[in-house]
Amino acid sequence: MSESQDSRKRSKRHYGNYGAKKYKGSRELEVGMQGILITCNMNERKCTSEAYSLLNEYAEQLYGPEKFSDVEESDSNGDNSADEDDAEAALKKEVKQIRSSTQKMERRFQALDSGANNVIFIRTQHLDPDKLVHHILQDLHTTKKKKSRVILRMLPVSGTCKAFIEDMEKYLENFLEPWFKTPNQGTFQIVFKARNSSHNKREEVIKALAELVGKMNPLNKVDLTNPEFTIIIEVIKNVCCVSVVRDYMLFRKFNVQEVLKLDKVQTPPQKTEGSPKETVVQEAKDLKRDGGAGDSVPGQEIQEEQAVSGKKGEEDGQDHSPGQK
Repeated sequence: MSESQDSRKRSKRHYGNYGAKKYKGSRELEVGMQGILITCNMNERKCTSEAYSLLNEYAEQLYGPEKFSDVEESDSNGDNSADEDDAEAALKKEVKQIRSSTQKMERRFQALDSGANNVIFIRTQHLDPDKLVHHILQDLHTTKKKKSRVILRMLPVSGTCKAFIEDMEKYLENFLEPWFKTPNQGTFQIVFKARNSSHNKREEVIKALAELVGKMNPLNKVDLTNPEFTIIIEVIKNVCCVSVVRDYMLFRKFNVQEVLKLDKVQTPPQKTEGSPKETVVQEAKDLKRDGGAGDSVPGQEIQEEQAVSGKKGEEDGQDHSPGQK
């Protein structure tokens, strides 16, 4: 009796561990994905619900209602009566059904574990996350309608790679070409944020990427006041999320709460160009003047302002851009 009980316990532990590992691996942010990083204020479940509602609303405007494939019905109209007794045909039919059910599960949006607290990752399928996020912020900026309570920032993720400087340089060399390689050119800034990762130093990453953009076209210039393009680098654990966006400053660093408050006409600061150290200090002053446009997680704004001014570790910086070389 005891041996049979032990065997049942072993089998239960075996299948339980296997299922947990498989579920975890299929629900995490990984290299090769596209989507949207969304930060919130201590309520990830509510944030996920709001994100689904907001994204589906605007995705239907851009891409129409979500459609689901129905492969099984088309397959059932064939010569099933002749092949049902054939073992090989039955096996093929079962494989097709499994594949079709898997395709149906690939929804337009799927929430995954980002690997960081107060951050969710919504994986996207068959759409451009940059275009969708810009469309949402443009509408919120125009209408001033509040459509979320806990969502703070929405950052598109157009590509992902391993979060090591060598992998990042190799990946971005091709990724950035549509915006910065001759004959294309533009003014830019680099925004860097690292979460749960200490192997990337902020200044090293910014310097390497700035040099990379400069090599693509010497006419590419740094502009911290009103750049045409903002290169977003978000590192979470060992995954680097990247995107190139427009109107980053206009939409208050893609903060969906702050973008609703753009009724006042603000006098733009003087154009900031100089060494990396000077631009970091200037950005800290601008952040203080604007009242902070970053995530309003309790205690986080103070830490991030200290990081911008160089008072904290390099890996904790929020938004930093290199000076003009």
